[in-house]
Amino acid sequence: MPKFASDCRTSVALAPALLLVFALSGPVHAQSQAPAPGSPEVTTADDEFSKQLRELKKSFADVGKQIDDSTQAIDRIKNPEEGRKSIEELREHVGKLLGAVADNGDVSRLGALALARADEKLKSLQQDTRFKPDERQFLVDKWRELRGSTETAIRELDGARKDFSELLRTLQTNEDYIDELMQIREHEKALQVIHQLSDGIRDASIKLQKLLGGIKPPGA
Repeated sequence: MPKFASDCRTSVALAPALLLVFALSGPVHAQSQAPAPGSPEVTTADDEFSKQLRELKKSFADVGKQIDDSTQAIDRIKNPEEGRKSIEELREHVGKLLGAVADNGDVSRLGALALARADEKLKSLQQDTRFKPDERQFLVDKWRELRGSTETAIRELDGARKDFSELLRTLQTNEDYIDELMQIREHEKALQVIHQLSDGIRDASIKLQKLLGGIKPPGA
Protein backbone atom coordinates (compact mmCIF):
# COMPACT_ATOMS: atom_id res chain seq x y z
CA MET A 1 0.00 0.00 0.00
CA PRO A 2 1.37 3.51 -0.80
CA LYS A 3 2.75 5.51 2.14
CA PHE A 4 0.11 8.22 1.71
CA ALA A 5 -2.76 5.76 2.23
CA SER A 6 -0.95 4.07 5.15
CA ASP A 7 -0.33 7.38 6.97
CA CYS A 8 -3.93 8.48 6.44
CA ARG A 9 -5.32 5.24 7.80
CA THR A 10 -3.03 5.46 10.87
CA SER A 11 -4.26 8.98 11.55
CA VAL A 12 -7.84 7.88 11.07
CA ALA A 13 -7.39 5.05 13.56
CA LEU A 14 -5.82 7.30 16.25
CA ALA A 15 -8.10 10.33 15.86
CA PRO A 16 -11.16 9.01 17.75
CA ALA A 17 -9.04 7.97 20.74
CA LEU A 18 -7.28 11.35 20.93
CA LEU A 19 -10.56 13.22 20.61
CA LEU A 20 -12.13 11.12 23.34
CA VAL A 21 -9.24 11.83 25.77
CA PHE A 22 -9.40 15.52 24.98
CA ALA A 23 -13.17 15.62 25.33
CA LEU A 24 -13.20 13.83 28.65
CA SER A 25 -10.45 16.05 30.09
CA GLY A 26 -12.48 19.26 29.50
CA PRO A 27 -15.56 18.64 31.63
CA VAL A 28 -13.46 17.34 34.58
CA HIS A 29 -11.53 20.61 34.80
CA ALA A 30 -14.69 22.70 34.67
CA GLN A 31 -16.60 20.50 37.07
CA SER A 32 -17.40 23.32 39.52
CA GLN A 33 -19.26 25.24 36.83
CA ALA A 34 -20.98 22.25 35.17
CA PRO A 35 -24.50 21.00 36.03
CA ALA A 36 -24.76 18.29 38.66
CA PRO A 37 -24.04 14.75 37.43
CA GLY A 38 -27.17 12.89 36.46
CA SER A 39 -29.12 16.05 35.69
CA PRO A 40 -31.10 16.13 32.40
CA GLU A 41 -28.69 18.69 30.97
CA VAL A 42 -25.65 16.46 31.51
CA THR A 43 -27.43 13.33 30.22
CA THR A 44 -28.58 15.12 27.07
CA ALA A 45 -25.10 16.56 26.46
CA ASP A 46 -23.44 13.15 26.96
CA ASP A 47 -25.91 11.45 24.60
CA GLU A 48 -25.34 14.07 21.93
CA PHE A 49 -21.58 13.84 22.30
CA SER A 50 -21.67 10.03 22.06
CA LYS A 51 -23.84 10.24 18.95
CA GLN A 52 -21.47 12.73 17.32
CA LEU A 53 -18.49 10.58 18.22
CA ARG A 54 -20.08 7.47 16.69
CA GLU A 55 -20.88 9.35 13.49
CA LEU A 56 -17.36 10.73 13.35
CA LYS A 57 -15.77 7.30 13.81
CA LYS A 58 -17.93 5.93 11.00
CA SER A 59 -16.93 8.84 8.77
CA PHE A 60 -13.25 8.16 9.53
CA ALA A 61 -13.69 4.50 8.56
CA ASP A 62 -15.47 5.47 5.34
CA VAL A 63 -12.75 7.94 4.42
CA GLY A 64 -10.09 5.30 5.08
CA LYS A 65 -11.80 2.90 2.66
CA GLN A 66 -12.21 5.65 0.06
CA ILE A 67 -8.50 6.41 0.31
CA ASP A 68 -7.73 2.74 -0.37
CA ASP A 69 -10.15 2.71 -3.33
CA SER A 70 -8.59 5.88 -4.75
CA THR A 71 -5.10 4.43 -4.42
CA GLN A 72 -6.11 1.26 -6.25
CA ALA A 73 -7.81 3.28 -8.99
CA ILE A 74 -4.67 5.36 -9.55
CA ASP A 75 -2.53 2.21 -9.59
CA ARG A 76 -4.72 0.82 -12.38
CA ILE A 77 -4.14 4.00 -14.39
CA LYS A 78 -0.37 3.76 -13.97
CA ASN A 79 -0.27 0.04 -14.74
CA PRO A 80 -3.20 -0.90 -17.03
CA GLU A 81 -2.46 -4.63 -17.01
CA GLU A 82 -6.16 -5.50 -16.83
CA GLY A 83 -6.89 -3.55 -20.00
CA ARG A 84 -4.02 -5.22 -21.87
CA LYS A 85 -5.22 -8.63 -20.68
CA SER A 86 -8.68 -7.89 -22.08
CA ILE A 87 -7.18 -6.90 -25.44
CA GLU A 88 -5.14 -10.13 -25.54
CA GLU A 89 -8.25 -12.19 -24.81
CA LEU A 90 -10.15 -10.29 -27.50
CA ARG A 91 -7.35 -10.93 -29.99
CA GLU A 92 -7.45 -14.65 -29.21
CA HIS A 93 -11.22 -14.85 -29.72
CA VAL A 94 -11.04 -12.90 -32.98
CA GLY A 95 -8.30 -15.16 -34.30
CA LYS A 96 -10.33 -18.32 -33.61
CA LEU A 97 -13.49 -16.90 -35.11
CA LEU A 98 -11.73 -15.68 -38.23
CA GLY A 99 -10.39 -19.18 -38.77
CA ALA A 100 -13.87 -20.65 -38.39
CA VAL A 101 -15.55 -18.24 -40.83
CA ALA A 102 -12.78 -18.22 -43.45
CA ASP A 103 -13.61 -19.37 -46.99
CA ASN A 104 -12.46 -22.93 -46.22
CA GLY A 105 -13.19 -22.82 -42.49
CA ASP A 106 -15.50 -24.90 -40.34
CA VAL A 107 -18.60 -22.89 -41.21
CA SER A 108 -18.09 -23.34 -44.97
CA ARG A 109 -17.47 -27.07 -44.50
CA LEU A 110 -20.76 -27.44 -42.62
CA GLY A 111 -22.71 -26.28 -45.66
CA ALA A 112 -20.66 -28.41 -48.03
CA LEU A 113 -21.22 -31.52 -45.90
CA ALA A 114 -24.98 -30.95 -45.80
CA LEU A 115 -25.13 -30.53 -49.58
CA ALA A 116 -22.98 -33.60 -50.16
CA ARG A 117 -25.31 -35.63 -47.96
CA ALA A 118 -28.33 -34.61 -50.02
CA ASP A 119 -26.53 -35.46 -53.29
CA GLU A 120 -25.51 -38.84 -51.90
CA LYS A 121 -29.08 -39.71 -50.92
CA LEU A 122 -30.44 -38.71 -54.33
CA LYS A 123 -27.90 -40.85 -56.13
CA SER A 124 -28.48 -43.88 -53.93
CA LEU A 125 -32.28 -43.67 -54.11
CA GLN A 126 -32.30 -43.49 -57.91
CA GLN A 127 -30.52 -46.85 -57.94
CA ASP A 128 -32.36 -48.40 -54.99
CA THR A 129 -34.58 -51.38 -55.86
CA ARG A 130 -36.08 -51.90 -52.42
CA PHE A 131 -39.00 -49.58 -53.09
CA LYS A 132 -41.88 -49.51 -55.51
CA PRO A 133 -41.48 -46.96 -58.34
CA ASP A 134 -43.98 -44.54 -56.85
CA GLU A 135 -42.38 -44.83 -53.38
CA ARG A 136 -38.93 -44.27 -54.81
CA GLN A 137 -40.14 -41.27 -56.77
CA PHE A 138 -41.71 -39.78 -53.65
CA LEU A 139 -38.44 -40.16 -51.71
CA VAL A 140 -36.40 -38.71 -54.59
CA ASP A 141 -38.71 -35.69 -54.82
CA LYS A 142 -38.42 -35.06 -51.09
CA TRP A 143 -34.62 -35.23 -51.20
CA ARG A 144 -34.53 -32.91 -54.24
CA GLU A 145 -36.66 -30.49 -52.23
CA LEU A 146 -34.29 -30.83 -49.29
CA ARG A 147 -31.30 -30.26 -51.57
CA GLY A 148 -32.80 -27.04 -52.87
CA SER A 149 -33.50 -25.86 -49.32
CA THR A 150 -29.93 -26.78 -48.37
CA GLU A 151 -28.53 -24.63 -51.19
CA THR A 152 -30.64 -21.69 -50.02
CA ALA A 153 -29.49 -22.17 -46.43
CA ILE A 154 -25.85 -22.37 -47.58
CA ARG A 155 -26.17 -19.07 -49.47
CA GLU A 156 -27.62 -17.41 -46.36
CA LEU A 157 -24.89 -18.89 -44.19
CA ASP A 158 -22.20 -17.83 -46.63
CA GLY A 159 -23.48 -14.24 -46.67
CA ALA A 160 -23.60 -14.11 -42.87
CA ARG A 161 -20.14 -15.66 -42.68
CA LYS A 162 -18.60 -13.09 -45.02
CA ASP A 163 -20.23 -10.15 -43.22
CA PHE A 164 -19.03 -11.42 -39.85
CA SER A 165 -15.55 -12.02 -41.22
CA GLU A 166 -15.31 -8.42 -42.44
CA LEU A 167 -16.44 -7.08 -39.06
CA LEU A 168 -13.90 -9.26 -37.26
CA ARG A 169 -11.11 -7.94 -39.47
CA THR A 170 -12.23 -4.38 -38.78
CA LEU A 171 -12.13 -5.12 -35.08
CA GLN A 172 -8.72 -6.69 -35.46
CA THR A 173 -7.30 -3.56 -37.10
CA ASN A 174 -8.71 -1.34 -34.33
CA GLU A 175 -7.24 -3.12 -31.31
CA ASP A 176 -4.95 -0.23 -30.42
CA TYR A 177 -7.84 2.24 -30.56
CA ILE A 178 -9.98 -0.01 -28.36
CA ASP A 179 -7.10 -0.22 -25.89
CA GLU A 180 -6.96 3.58 -25.70
CA LEU A 181 -10.72 3.77 -25.14
CA MET A 182 -10.42 1.30 -22.27
CA GLN A 183 -7.69 3.43 -20.68
CA ILE A 184 -9.93 6.48 -20.93
CA ARG A 185 -12.71 4.54 -19.22
CA GLU A 186 -10.38 3.51 -16.39
CA HIS A 187 -9.33 7.13 -15.90
CA GLU A 188 -12.97 8.22 -15.74
CA LYS A 189 -13.59 5.61 -13.05
CA ALA A 190 -10.59 6.90 -11.09
CA LEU A 191 -11.90 10.47 -11.27
CA GLN A 192 -15.26 9.33 -9.96
CA VAL A 193 -13.57 7.64 -6.99
CA ILE A 194 -11.52 10.79 -6.30
CA HIS A 195 -14.68 12.94 -6.31
CA GLN A 196 -16.27 10.53 -3.85
CA LEU A 197 -13.19 10.78 -1.65
CA SER A 198 -13.46 14.58 -1.65
CA ASP A 199 -17.11 14.36 -0.59
CA GLY A 200 -16.23 11.88 2.15
CA ILE A 201 -13.45 14.07 3.54
CA ARG A 202 -15.69 17.14 3.54
CA ASP A 203 -18.44 15.21 5.34
CA ALA A 204 -15.96 13.98 7.95
CA SER A 205 -14.62 17.53 8.37
CA ILE A 206 -18.13 18.87 9.05
CA LYS A 207 -18.75 16.21 11.69
CA LEU A 208 -15.33 16.81 13.27
CA GLN A 209 -15.86 20.57 13.34
CA LYS A 210 -19.26 20.08 14.97
CA LEU A 211 -17.82 17.80 17.63
CA LEU A 212 -14.88 20.09 18.35
CA GLY A 213 -17.24 23.06 18.60
CA GLY A 214 -18.95 21.41 21.56
CA ILE A 215 -15.75 20.77 23.51
CA LYS A 216 -14.41 23.37 25.94
CA PRO A 217 -10.69 23.02 26.65
CA PRO A 218 -9.41 23.36 30.23
CA GLY A 219 -9.61 26.93 31.54
CA ALA A 220 -12.17 28.04 28.94
